[in-house]
This record gives sequence, structure tokens and C-alpha cells, in this order.
Amino acid sequence: MKKVALALASVAAIATFAPEASAVPVFARQTGMACSACHFQHFPLLNGFGRSFKSSAFTLMGAQGKVEGENEGVKVDIPDRLNMAVLSSAYWQNEGGQPANQARWGVPAAGGELSIFYGGRASEYAGFLSELGVAGAASTGAAKLAMLFPVDDMRVGVVAYTGGQGAAYSFEYLNTGAADTHKMMGNAGPNKQHVTAAYAGSWLGTRQNATGVSVVANNSMGFINVGKYAVAGPGTGNANDLPLTYARIATTMDVAGWDMGFGVQHFSGNMSPVLNGGVSTSDYNANVIDAQAQGEMGGMSTGLYVTYGLAPASSAGNVMAGGWSNIVGLNAGTQTNVAASALNVSGTVEVMHGATVQAGVRFATFTPNVGNSTTDNAYMIGATYDISQNIALGLNYTMQSGTAWDALAAPVGKDATTFLLEALF
Repeated sequence: MKKVALALASVAAIATFAPEASAVPVFARQTGMACSACHFQHFPLLNGFGRSFKSSAFTLMGAQGKVEGENEGVKVDIPDRLNMAVLSSAYWQNEGGQPANQARWGVPAAGGELSIFYGGRASEYAGFLSELGVAGAASTGAAKLAMLFPVDDMRVGVVAYTGGQGAAYSFEYLNTGAADTHKMMGNAGPNKQHVTAAYAGSWLGTRQNATGVSVVANNSMGFINVGKYAVAGPGTGNANDLPLTYARIATTMDVAGWDMGFGVQHFSGNMSPVLNGGVSTSDYNANVIDAQAQGEMGGMSTGLYVTYGLAPASSAGNVMAGGWSNIVGLNAGTQTNVAASALNVSGTVEVMHGATVQAGVRFATFTPNVGNSTTDNAYMIGATYDISQNIALGLNYTMQSGTAWDALAAPVGKDATTFLLEALF
């Protein structure tokens, strides 16, 4: 633990020599703006302008040229070139536990991430974003087409999507972990210990593969997202039916200079054996309440995030009742009549220009209809350092505890340390 603390301090201290730089990924190329124009502290957290850009269906243009024309009232209005970007990552992670620690390396396309993004403005009211992820010989990714039309002071329309980040990938802009695209730490590690310590939705498992269509309405005060989806990832044939429902409402406001946000997520429905890969019928039910506050505290940029999630018990087995928990034998998704809940509180502070420290805590419980509750708690500490706005170092340490872990003879993954390098260009 002492070594981890010293390493975190070292990452923060490097910021004294931080260079000034800007990034040029997909939307930076389209708008001609640096990454910091849209992101709070560092990628991928969003600020107010980033929310506005996303709310317009990625249509904002800058200095980039256009292809424009009109024929009998039918227009074309697109960038004069296709915007692309690459996300790559490398990491070292050690999962503590018995009988032996499990250390692993990940490099781009072999454990680490290697993704190609492309997209941007498709018309005045429509935008597109796609991610082609490469992992060894297999290809994964995500894609969404957003069509949001102006109605008074609102944008209203539909978003069709597929990806591995859950139904919230359709449309989301709070930094509360509702969608995997907006979180404090980067992407690393096979068991997601750090993100499940910071966000309740991650621990409950609300972010499985999802393919669906959502109706979205948004303005400067917040948004509503209601849609149907299936637990199916890109390239699969399991989304012929959309049996599950996703509903989301969120509001944003300025309170004494703080950028505040509050929201509720609701997931409901069940997957039949045919749609569930031949497995028995399973429920997908959960509710998540979240809040954020982003501003300055003591002259330092600060983000605070609180999430509470509840997955009710079900005789069919609720997949979202602890779906991401890596505790062997205690995944409530394989059991019946087991409820799960989690309260997560996390925060991030920019201690020096380009460097943040972060922390999170989780209080989680599995509760069967008959028997005693089982606890699965955690705390996380971490730090990030931006070498430039599009290249970042991250270091996270998470320790998990509770009766769920006490019952295991070989609690592999109880604690985890991850050192991560991410580059987006």
C-alpha cells in the first residue's frame, strides 16, 4: 500500500513539467477545437460545451470545409473529408489474492485497446459515430446514428445504436458512469475493479452489450431518453427483437458556479431463451439514481459523483443483480430471488495543471429473499497525468472487502493495481 501511495504521488508531481499541447481526434478535426474545449479535466469527462456538442448530434462545424449543395430543396451539407481517430492503450495490472498474485501486461490489440473511430456530421440535423475495435483476430466496436431535429428550444429525434457500453450509449452526457464513455479512469483490466468501485451502474452490470433504438429530447436544461433494446453486440444476429426497455431522465443546472446534474435510469424486461443464447429466461431489471457536481474547490477543479443502484430480486434470476461482480459463485445473475444494491461516492481533483487525483468508495449488498445479506465493499484511489490533451497516464488501486470476500478461500482479484497509458490521435 505504501508503494502504491508513493506511485500516485509521483504521477501528480510530474505535472510540474506538463507541456502545453492539443489533440486532434474525430471531433477536434471537425470543429477545429482542442480536446479541452469539450472535456472536463481530461478525456473522456464532459464539460458544458461538450454536452452541447453531443446534444446537437455531433453536427457542429468549425474551420473544416464542407460539401454543400441543393437540388429542388433537397440539401447536402457534410464535411469535405471523413474524420477519423485512433485510440490505443497499454497497461500493467496486478490482481492480488491467493494462491498467487496475477500480474498481466496489455498492449494495443493484445489486452490493451486499439480502436479506430470515424464519423461526424451527416447533415444539418444528423451525426454518426462508429468505433472499430481490434482485439487479436476478433473485431468488436460500437456505432450510433443520431437524428435530432430542432423543435422550439429543443432537439428531438431518434438514435439507433449498437455497442458494448449498455443502453445508455444511445444518448448520455453526465459523468456519473451511466455510460462507459464518461468516467474518471481509463479503460484497462479484465475485471473492472476500479470502475465498479466508482460507479453503481458498473457494479450492477447495466452496461452489457446493447443494440436498440431510442427516442431522445434534450435542451440546455437536460434530456429524456426512452427506447427499446436487446442484449446483443455489434455483428450479432440476436437483435431481431428488442424486448428490453431503457428510460433515462437527467437535468443540469448552475448552482453558485457549480455545474450540477441529476438523473434516474430505469432498465426493465426479460430475455427469452432464444434471445438469451439458449440460456433460461432472465430478467434485466435495475434502477440507478445519479448526481454530479463540477466546479472549483479551494481554487482547484473538482468533480464529485454519487450513484445509487438497485436490482430487485426475481424468480427468473436478475442478470443486473451484481452482473459485473467478479466474485466467483456470488454473481446474482446466476441465482434467483437475490436483490443487489450499491451506493458509490467518487471524486476527482485537479491538483496541478494536467494532473488529477481521484478516489471512490462502494457499499454494496446481495440480499436473498431468505438468508443473510452479503456485502461487497470497495475503495479506489488513483491519479491521472496528461502528457498532452490526447495522451494520458493513469494509475489506480482498488481494494475490495466484505463478507462476500471473507467467504472465499482464494479471493483472486480482491485488490488490483493498474498503470495505464492511453493515446488518442
